[in-house]
Amino acid sequence: MPQPVVAGAELTCTFGAAPTALVVLPQARVLIEGRPAATIMDHEPLVNIPTFGLCSSPANPAVAAATAAAMGVPTPAPCIPETVAPWLPGAPTVSIGALPALTNASVCLCAFGGSVAVAFGGAVRTLMP
Repeated sequence: MPQPVVAGAELTCTFGAAPTALVVLPQARVLIEGRPAATIMDHEPLVNIPTFGLCSSPANPAVAAATAAAMGVPTPAPCIPETVAPWLPGAPTVSIGALPALTNASVCLCAFGGSVAVAFGGAVRTLMP
């Protein structure tokens, strides 16, 4: 059974150098284990999904420029996530403020080719049907 994702959940990116914590603004006012619950719409870059430190995606213009400056040696650049679409899939049976709840099985794609995944959802005692 999937677990719900709450504020502070640990996120990873396939091209990111370090994990980061999900930021959930308490708009729906639904708490799970004392923390705001996330929905599939909590995907805004730098608002909900902070930086992953450095990015190594060759599709990222900053990485391409740094690599060109280093004479073709792959060179990471600061990460600025470009998550323009909602998380998928959301919980099919649980809604938060009329939006599907975010689960630990959800994935958010970055425009630079990375895949943002939930490493730890933050809720340990709650499961979704």
